[in-house]
Amino acid sequence: MNFDVAVFWDALTSYHFFRGACITLLLALLAHSVGILLSIPAALALDGPSNPARSTLRGVLSVFRGAPTLLQLLFVWNALPQFFPIFREEWFTPFFAAWIALSLNEAAYQVEINRSALQAVDKGQYAAGHALGLSRLQIFRYVILPQAARIAIPPTSNEFITLLKITSLASVISLQELMAVTSQTVSSTFQFSEYYAVALVYYLAMVYSLTWLQGGLERRLSWDAVAVAPASLVQRTLARMRRI
Repeated sequence: MNFDVAVFWDALTSYHFFRGACITLLLALLAHSVGILLSIPAALALDGPSNPARSTLRGVLSVFRGAPTLLQLLFVWNALPQFFPIFREEWFTPFFAAWIALSLNEAAYQVEINRSALQAVDKGQYAAGHALGLSRLQIFRYVILPQAARIAIPPTSNEFITLLKITSLASVISLQELMAVTSQTVSSTFQFSEYYAVALVYYLAMVYSLTWLQGGLERRLSWDAVAVAPASLVQRTLARMRRI
């Protein structure tokens, strides 16, 4: 069977596929954002000697990292309503179920990225900040976090790209994201190459757009890569704080 360019172009410019791609991107953005928000306090909580609370947190994170993402999606969609009646309401849609499952899964991986980035910052930065009279919150916000963010950007961006592709698993719980739309169209028309090519174009467009944004963000934060003395860096940061 020949490749039908007309079918390919009609699908590529159709609202149906465009909507599926938007749902895919929106789900990935929301899940990744929540995952980062959950992972930062978790990474800080894991930094210290072992105790029952930290051991419990490590155990929970290990479960989310060890269990297949597909299993987590099915558990949230099918099993969670059995434990909590609130999830039996109409608001609990496949999108919300996928958002919950992917957010928790993403947080489990993002914790290690953030923890490694925080540990990579020179401990002398903390001492220099204390010497200048900064509070712990100010040191973390204006000195440690910008440097850790610069270190964490490449693996975080790669993790987001992986998450973007993992969203295709949400089709098993009837979420009409890009892969579900593609599969349904293929099953009704049996034109495999044209519609799979459309899905490929959308995925590549999203991935390479994100890669371009990652490069721009890295260049914007490139001042963190400059080798300066810890006290000098804190003094520069303190001067910036005074101008705010």
